[in-house]
Amino acid sequence: MLEIGLTGGIGSGKTRVADMFAARGAAIIDTDLLAHEITAPGGQAIPALVEAFGPQCLRADGAMDRDAMRALVFADPAAKARLEGITHPLIRELTTSRAAEIARAGEHPYLIYVVPLLVESGAWISRVGRVLVVDCSEDTQIARVMSRNGFSREQVLAIMAKQATRAQRLAVAHDVIDNDGPVEALTAQVDRLDQSYRALSAAGITQA
Repeated sequence: MLEIGLTGGIGSGKTRVADMFAARGAAIIDTDLLAHEITAPGGQAIPALVEAFGPQCLRADGAMDRDAMRALVFADPAAKARLEGITHPLIRELTTSRAAEIARAGEHPYLIYVVPLLVESGAWISRVGRVLVVDCSEDTQIARVMSRNGFSREQVLAIMAKQATRAQRLAVAHDVIDNDGPVEALTAQVDRLDQSYRALSAAGITQA
């Protein structure tokens, strides 16, 4: 089965595009959702998180306090490395097992991994057969995140500064979806790529 890595900067519209591919029959594994799963109450990462950061890293319901941890790792690279050392192996394990289940079921024409930090991680580029970048201008990113999350412009710029640049993402892309315009403009682009991915997968072509 053809496996595609879908990525893009914050506010680019990755989730919307992934949902559109899912509606056309693609299998989707979203690593952000897996991260939420393992840090939910009773999640696989919770015991190690408490051991590493103390009980204050949890909310009252037992889930990881994402806002508190985001602030901590943003300011402390060592804390970021500890957090990633706990969560990343669990996410990789879950990703591998879910992909195997999807392949065994044989119900989908191709598989898309949604990986916000695909370019930054490095390993994902060699794992997937194609890289699909959801692209938009930085001004569009900033406006969307300010509207969606209520962040200030400075907060959004600080997040973007920690991510790969637009040029770095485009440099590794096999396919690009332009999401600078209205939602309606996405449909034709997703339809075109859906047909292309189906044809490649059916032909047994799993690498770009």
